[in-house]
Amino acid sequence: MDFDYLQYTAADYDRGSVLDQLMKAYGRDVWNFALMLTRNRDSADDIAQDVFLKVYEKLPEFRGQSSVKTWILTITRHAALDQLRSSWVRRVMLLEFLPGGHHPSAEKELFKRLQNEEVWLAVLALPLKLREVLLLTCHYGMSMEETAGLLGVAKGTVKSRLHRARAAMNRKVTASEALNVGGEWI
Repeated sequence: MDFDYLQYTAADYDRGSVLDQLMKAYGRDVWNFALMLTRNRDSADDIAQDVFLKVYEKLPEFRGQSSVKTWILTITRHAALDQLRSSWVRRVMLLEFLPGGHHPSAEKELFKRLQNEEVWLAVLALPLKLREVLLLTCHYGMSMEETAGLLGVAKGTVKSRLHRARAAMNRKVTASEALNVGGEWI
């Protein structure tokens, strides 16, 4: 869906209907990006809701200096980083790694099975700075310039991070292929 008209319609039309269109067009991307940044489904749910609340509030202020997708993913990134920086989230995440008495829920077990695709596990293992550049350029199809603008870094930094992310992915895939003997994992 083309949202070039957004800067004109947001001020003149029902923001609720424009928001509904944006949620249908970008809701999955927002949730997936939040999940890849936070590695937590509940956090991704919260962030997606917060993002579209912010989009609703800021819709009349959209200036069209970037694509709508870039604008929304920028809001998503900021919301995810804010949540990761919060002391409450760090304490809760630390509890997941404490030994004893902790048994994973059925939901977590199912989520693990769904994540068994080797590539996504390797992506999730990347450091945040490499992971977000790889996702934005390869998965969301953003240009180097758009990615640099979204992250607030130079284009050369994006190129460097993308190169390092791809190299890390190649190493991980090559290492996992070395473990595959005769079609069975050892």
